[in-house]
Amino acid sequence: MIRPRRRRSGIPLRAILPNLVTALGLCSGLTAIRAALLGEWEAAVLLVLVAAVLDGIDGGIARLVRGETRFGAELDSLADAISFGVAPALILYTWSLNGLGRFGWLVALLLALFCALRLARFNAGIDRTDPPHRPHGYLTGVPAPAGALLALTPLYLWFWSGLPELRMPLLVAVWTSIVALLMVSSLATFRPQFRLRQRVRFEAVVVLVAVAAALVAVPWTTLALLALGYLVSIPLSVRSYLRLRSRLAATGETGVAQSEEPEALAPPPVRDTLL
Repeated sequence: MIRPRRRRSGIPLRAILPNLVTALGLCSGLTAIRAALLGEWEAAVLLVLVAAVLDGIDGGIARLVRGETRFGAELDSLADAISFGVAPALILYTWSLNGLGRFGWLVALLLALFCALRLARFNAGIDRTDPPHRPHGYLTGVPAPAGALLALTPLYLWFWSGLPELRMPLLVAVWTSIVALLMVSSLATFRPQFRLRQRVRFEAVVVLVAVAAALVAVPWTTLALLALGYLVSIPLSVRSYLRLRSRLAATGETGVAQSEEPEALAPPPVRDTLL
């Protein structure tokens, strides 16, 4: 009698690399919190940026090595909640919001809480067959990495210009609240799609090199312009989505379903990411 094979538990060996990248992103977010508590705000902001970059590539690495797992998706969400919710909230609080006392702490809590709620809503909709915006290639609300980088915009401008007005607690509180609301909003936002391919167009290489050079030469100016550019794109994405939905409704089409960062085969977990 042939005994049935026992199903092995644990994480596949090929999934170690993407999960390691995710763990490094989590470590970067936690170290950003430490830097904020020490008053090293430039280092803290840069560490959040590093976490965002690692969050953007771990899904691509997982697909490249066929290491998509549900474990990886869950780890990614937990790392995002810390790196893009807790870390920016504490950075903003130690930098400016503490000047408002308990109200400033409430605003910081809202940023961290709304980031966690956004991720929870995102994970809860993974198995839905009719997500509100995903079939048309859009995201619902601002993704967690983009929300964190948007929330830190006052620091970019302050590092760049040195204007003390940019550190006013009330101004920072208003800006932080707006970003927190954008993260849990139902607005349709553009979903940039970057895939790791064997061949990359020369134009894409030129753009990436130009952005990398700008980040090295004038990091705060570049980050401020990127953040403000993304903010401007939100009303444009809403208008684009409404036009697309009207056109599809007129023609009777439903749109082509597109997955958001698949992490497994059935059903595929996804990552809340810019990439």
